[in-house]
Amino acid sequence: MEMDNKKIKELDKFTKEIKIDPELSKEVIEIKTKLDAVKKEISKIVVGQKKTVNSFLEALLANGHVLVEGVPGIAKTLLVRTLSVITGCIFSRIQFTPDLLPTDIVGITMYEEGKGFYSVKGPVFANFVLADEINRAPPKVQSALLESMQEKQVTIGKETFKLPKPFFVMATQNPIENLGTYVLPEAQIDRFIFKIKMSYPSSEEELEILHKNMTTHDFSEFQLVPLLNQSEIGRMQNVVKKIYLDKKIEQYIISIVDATRNPENFNLELGKYIAFGGSPRSSIALFIASKARAVMDGRTYVTPDDVKQVAHNVLRHRILLNYEGQAEEINTEKIIDEILKRVPVI
Repeated sequence: MEMDNKKIKELDKFTKEIKIDPELSKEVIEIKTKLDAVKKEISKIVVGQKKTVNSFLEALLANGHVLVEGVPGIAKTLLVRTLSVITGCIFSRIQFTPDLLPTDIVGITMYEEGKGFYSVKGPVFANFVLADEINRAPPKVQSALLESMQEKQVTIGKETFKLPKPFFVMATQNPIENLGTYVLPEAQIDRFIFKIKMSYPSSEEELEILHKNMTTHDFSEFQLVPLLNQSEIGRMQNVVKKIYLDKKIEQYIISIVDATRNPENFNLELGKYIAFGGSPRSSIALFIASKARAVMDGRTYVTPDDVKQVAHNVLRHRILLNYEGQAEEINTEKIIDEILKRVPVI
């Protein structure tokens, strides 16, 4: 009850001066209704993982990309494939291996007598791109995704091509294997709006998985219904940009990111383990992701709780530990918990 009263007081500070736009409110409610239907459709084939599904949809609304960490066999690939079908989008999977070349991702320039030079587009030209086990390919190959993820375009030879909209990259990495893997470049990690950790299902969920799995069933048997299309997703992303975010919450976002860079200013006990804090992309990610979170909840304005809800996904891959922190096996989740506890909601 005490926590509920605290949230109510926080809400009062930021909602008194909000002028509700009836048209925007109507659009947001429509989006929430459609996304609720999408989640229900996903549950036909993907058991549990509700928190992960919500995070995926938030990232999609925010027009960002997702890095997923989880052991093999917990439906990472199935989830993004299912989401691509339900949203009426084109799906492409790239299996990252040590011998993969950048041209295997973006495409290549070919020459044919009588036709001359022409470009053959790679698998990155899709709406939903699954970069499976991205840390198995060397940095040169991983960086081939950089331009496409940030600029939403690809250069093949001397030609530059725009990627289809929406463009959503979900990269996976296995946390339990180090043999034959490469550390992801920091510049690339920073381009993922979220890093999501997928966990094992509960016993009840696993019992249901026994009857819903891709070993004994064909994907088409579940008869998934496309509920969205590319243009609708684009419209949703534009609506997210219109969500109201108070100046005080903007300052709250800046303070959270500043705490990752200057922990001594916020008396963080775990701050001594931080080597590098979040970049300005951290602030941008919290800004847009909290708006997406508000839309998921059917609201036209952002609350401090929205920022807190997305903070772990936004910051867990952007806070880099020093040698002492790595030696002590400090969990960045605990650092983020302390930041959210220490940084006041202005």
